[in-house]
Amino acid sequence: MVKRASKTSKRRLNVYSNLSHQRKTKKDAAARKRAEYLASLPKHPLKRFLYRLHPRRVAAFWFSKRGLFAALKIVGVAVLLGVLMVGGLFAYYRKDLDQIRPAQLAKRVQTTVTKYYDRNDKLLWEDKGDGNYKLVVEGDEISDYLKKATVAIEDRDFYSHGGISISGLTRAVLNNASNEGGVQGGSTLTQQLVKQVFFAEEAQKRGLDGVPRKIKEMILAIEVERMYDKDRILELYLNESPYGGRRNGAESAAQTYFDKPAKKLDLAESALLAAIPNQPGLYDPYNNAGHEALIARQHKVLDSMVEVGYVTKAEADAAKKVPIIDKIKPETDQYKNIKAPHFVQMVRSELEEQLGKAVVGKGGLIVKTTLDVRIQKKLEAEMKAMFKSHYPNMVGFTNGAAMVEDVRTGQVVAMMGSRDFRYPGYGQDNAAVGFIQPGSSIKPLVYAKLFENKGAGKQNFGSGSVLSDVRTTFEGGWTPRNASGRFSGNLTIRQSLARSLNIPAAKAMAINGVTPTLESIRQMGGTYYCTEGTEKQAGLAASIGGCGTRMVDHVNAIASLGRLGVYKPQTSILEVKDSDGQIVSKYKDEQKRIINQQAAYIVADILADRNAGLGLYGRSITPSLDAAGIRAAIKTGTSDIDTQPKDLWSVGFTPSIAATVWLGNSDPRALYQEGSYIPAIVMDNVMVEATKIYVKDKKAKEGEWFSQPAGIQRIGNELFPSYYNRNAGISNAKMTFDRVSKKKATKCTPDAARIEVGVRKTKDPFSKKDVFLAPDGYDATREDDVHKCGDVKPSINGIVAGNGRITVSVSKGTFSLDKLIVRVNGEAVSTKNISGSGTYPFQYNFTRKRSTITVEVVDTGMYSGSASETHVRGGGGSGDDD
Repeated sequence: MVKRASKTSKRRLNVYSNLSHQRKTKKDAAARKRAEYLASLPKHPLKRFLYRLHPRRVAAFWFSKRGLFAALKIVGVAVLLGVLMVGGLFAYYRKDLDQIRPAQLAKRVQTTVTKYYDRNDKLLWEDKGDGNYKLVVEGDEISDYLKKATVAIEDRDFYSHGGISISGLTRAVLNNASNEGGVQGGSTLTQQLVKQVFFAEEAQKRGLDGVPRKIKEMILAIEVERMYDKDRILELYLNESPYGGRRNGAESAAQTYFDKPAKKLDLAESALLAAIPNQPGLYDPYNNAGHEALIARQHKVLDSMVEVGYVTKAEADAAKKVPIIDKIKPETDQYKNIKAPHFVQMVRSELEEQLGKAVVGKGGLIVKTTLDVRIQKKLEAEMKAMFKSHYPNMVGFTNGAAMVEDVRTGQVVAMMGSRDFRYPGYGQDNAAVGFIQPGSSIKPLVYAKLFENKGAGKQNFGSGSVLSDVRTTFEGGWTPRNASGRFSGNLTIRQSLARSLNIPAAKAMAINGVTPTLESIRQMGGTYYCTEGTEKQAGLAASIGGCGTRMVDHVNAIASLGRLGVYKPQTSILEVKDSDGQIVSKYKDEQKRIINQQAAYIVADILADRNAGLGLYGRSITPSLDAAGIRAAIKTGTSDIDTQPKDLWSVGFTPSIAATVWLGNSDPRALYQEGSYIPAIVMDNVMVEATKIYVKDKKAKEGEWFSQPAGIQRIGNELFPSYYNRNAGISNAKMTFDRVSKKKATKCTPDAARIEVGVRKTKDPFSKKDVFLAPDGYDATREDDVHKCGDVKPSINGIVAGNGRITVSVSKGTFSLDKLIVRVNGEAVSTKNISGSGTYPFQYNFTRKRSTITVEVVDTGMYSGSASETHVRGGGGSGDDD
């Protein structure tokens, strides 16, 4: 018998059955709907694909339940992959950070002092700010205003994030995109602290924030947040941040700029300091060009403090009205007890270029420089003596600069950028790195290029070659003049360079070519002389100093002549060590030959020829060097402004040292008169002292000079390179000159004044005209202009003899009388120097019965007049004897 199921069981079965049926029905419905949808699509695959891409159908899909589920799946997978990738990157770079030890962060933020020494370990400066104060201070020694200003402008979420801030990064991106308030970084204060302490050098080398370093920064920022509380992190940040120049840390900045501890900074001062770390180079308060940007940034800081709620708008507005720049202390106060301040500043700038501002600003470096304090002291003493002399008032200069360089190494051993670093107005300005026209002191470099081998078939030159100093108009209509306003005719290059004549120098550059000559000068060390912007404008005027140059470059170019044509990079640093004693930079000797050795030697020989130089000043301008027996190559130079002298230069070198001295004005004022010999007074005494020091240190020998290079030809007293053809285009000739004018004789020249002189005939390589080279003192380019055909000769008016004397009456002609000669019987018995007409007695006792008296008068024009008289002793004649 079959039992019937209970009603309850049937009810349960019906429920499950019904659910299953419903699911099946839904599945079937979905399948039918899917099949109907597919059936509605085009049969061709491409048409079906395009049909589905219709925007209305795509939108319908993504806004459907099915599309929503698909989007959620995609997002989920992307998030998972992102987390895995970030986690993998963190894990990958985390292994590189074990040696950094973030727990040691506080120990690495410490007081830092950079020390500068001369080459003999004499201390020049301790770079520690203004006075002996702590650069690193505790948190309670820093103004709350500065803390709040820093947080407000750099990291508003500082007290809420854990080391990295997504909202801060987003805000920075939006700010930078809108270009409001300047560039804003997305790094937190903690990240910036980590970067400054652990990655400053890496960031400097890269120049950009690399992704690997950013990841490392974030990892360390999280670690630091875990180890230190917020106030401690902010304290470390404020002690580490750069505040312009060498100011590292809030305390240093406060003492430097406002002469007060960081604890006493007010709102306006705090906002100014908080503005600086964003761009310490631009916002440096001692960078006058950045003041406008600095004030704008300070106002931005104050506005941010208002937005965050740290100060009221009224307080911020009051702080904005404070003339904050006027409160900055003068920069000279930062250099108490510094020796060779311009030099040390230059060294620091070079270190910032080599190592980066962050590294130099951090400090702790030991810098051994090339300076020699002994030579520096002598240079400063001589410059001081110059400005105590009568020359500044006489000539009209108010400033000066000078440098001494070791020729063999290119190392700067002494330097002054102004007459006195603390001189009011412009004392701090370093004229040695400013652009000043060098005048004729550039000419040795021009001639060095001329003396190089011109190649096969071309004319070469030596110190005896002729470049006529005659009126010449060059291409472009430029007609240079000499300082004297006169032309000297056919002179050798030795004479032209020694006398600093302009036309021969311009011809030399024209023969060389402007561009090749300037390239040579730059390669010799005059790096910025007539660069692209001025080369075309200056043209041949560059041969006489028509472009600006920097003294630091000019002295090295001159030293390259002292190296007989070899260039060496100039340096002021021997060695740099970090706070751990590790060498981070060291002098390296490098060189490159630029000018032929023979060419450079000939230039040196000309500049050391004191006799040739007498034609310019009539005396030696280096008496101290001469007295000490030190042979040196010397050249002067003067730049002009509106035909008035502007800058005075002297340059010089020996095989051991090179020196330059400039005297002039720091403004456009011209000088009262020319005086290019005056800088040589300073240079003369300094070079003597430097040479004595070098001899004592066994870096030079007494009386040293360059060894003459093999191949140099000596023709007469002149030097020519081995590649010079002594017979090319030169012949001997005779020319009649006037003895008085030393110029070519004319038909009016009296016979007594005529003299035949041997000359050399050649051609001017520039004008291609015949030129005659006469011995020193004679001018083969001009005719006698002393004598005229109508000149009146002197005459003898009468001769009276007797009573033991002879009396002669004479009259002058056109020229002053020179001498009166009395002869008796053909024998000269008396010669008297006279100058004008008159009667002149001579004592003479006649011993013969009959004597013939002959008298001749000669004037300064070498005209003469004569007369004779017979004297009979004891009767008649012209008189009787007693």
